[in-house]
Amino acid sequence: MAGMPGISIRLRAASPGLIALPWLEPLGEWPPEAASFRDLQVGPSRHLVRFVEADSVVYALKELPTRIADKEYRVLRELEVRELPAVRPVGLVDQPDSGNSILVTEFLEHSWQFRRLFRRLPRELVKHRERLLDAIAGLLVDLHRAGVFWGDCSLANTLFKRDGQLLQAFLVDAETSEVHPGLTNGQRAHDLDILVENVSGDLVDVSMELGEGGERIEEDLAAAESIADRYRALWDELTHEETFGPVDRYKVEARVRRLNELGFAIDELALEPAAADRSTLRLKVAVVNRRFHAQELQRLTGLEVGEGQATILLNDLRAYQSRLAMEQPEAVPNDVVAGFRWRTDVFEPGMAKAAAALKDVADPIQAYCDLLEVRWLLSEQERRDVGEEIALAALAARQAPSESAAQMVVAETATASFPRVDG
Repeated sequence: MAGMPGISIRLRAASPGLIALPWLEPLGEWPPEAASFRDLQVGPSRHLVRFVEADSVVYALKELPTRIADKEYRVLRELEVRELPAVRPVGLVDQPDSGNSILVTEFLEHSWQFRRLFRRLPRELVKHRERLLDAIAGLLVDLHRAGVFWGDCSLANTLFKRDGQLLQAFLVDAETSEVHPGLTNGQRAHDLDILVENVSGDLVDVSMELGEGGERIEEDLAAAESIADRYRALWDELTHEETFGPVDRYKVEARVRRLNELGFAIDELALEPAAADRSTLRLKVAVVNRRFHAQELQRLTGLEVGEGQATILLNDLRAYQSRLAMEQPEAVPNDVVAGFRWRTDVFEPGMAKAAAALKDVADPIQAYCDLLEVRWLLSEQERRDVGEEIALAALAARQAPSESAAQMVVAETATASFPRVDG
């Protein structure tokens, strides 16, 4: 590789298949036999993007001017260091003779672009759109808290991945992004305005593609505008300062509980006098990334999952612990022992059954979360525990209640199922 003329290769994955790709040639001229190309459905891009599989991993390759590629690579590396939801940068290949570079990122497994969800689920299932809009607003809040100005935030530049009964949004395109020690209110407001404007266009485009005509435009514009309200509500919850008197100390616990329920762990609490007579206190709370429940589940079971998935799985674990306490009150194991017993006796067999019911369409962990949700919803309808087999049958037949998170499985396609492109 070092002897290749007019080329510089930086790869963070020691993959023989990736290294062997024809990096000397412009990406658009790679012949079909040069790589195992994959046909993945993505939104429009201003630059050429191709997907290849190398050593069982799918990578996204984007060709763009070297200056822009280098900047995007550095931003994505910084986002990775800060543990922010974004695609993982794998490498950068400079081709000085052409003035272009190829940015290599790892394809986000079991993710999808928003158009897939909107095309496959009826507009009337409002809850699914709500999840998606919450996810994009939450992503922008996460970025802004870390000092990241996105600059071109939109649904088209985002990938979504199911996380329990929620969606997690991931930044895909960082060409216009900047990382600062912190953002001003003006920078945040400008980025939010860009997001609302871009999402408006994204939603209207999809409506037109679906042949809905102009009658739904006002609805789409209102949905885009709602992102600003969702963003501000979450930002205020994370940053506002509260004051309280000596008898109101319960407010501290209530604030911590609200933040934990949103998935945020507390980094630091600060109590300062809010008045000269020290009769009231001001509470300032610093939070870290949304991994509160995920970290607790990992401590108890060793599992690494999404925050939304962890919330569901912890509830299942606690129900299992309650059953153990009732059945064997004299020999209740400690939390960690119970966690590993739950993982072996309950989670892993249930996950295998759920994944088989969905025929490997979904992430196996997400499939088990779907099974738990479907079982609970069907039991609520029947006013009795319907049991695992009925829930598995409903999951396999895609007969979950209409606005159940499990219905979103129709938007997923396992990475391995994408066909090879032969020409």
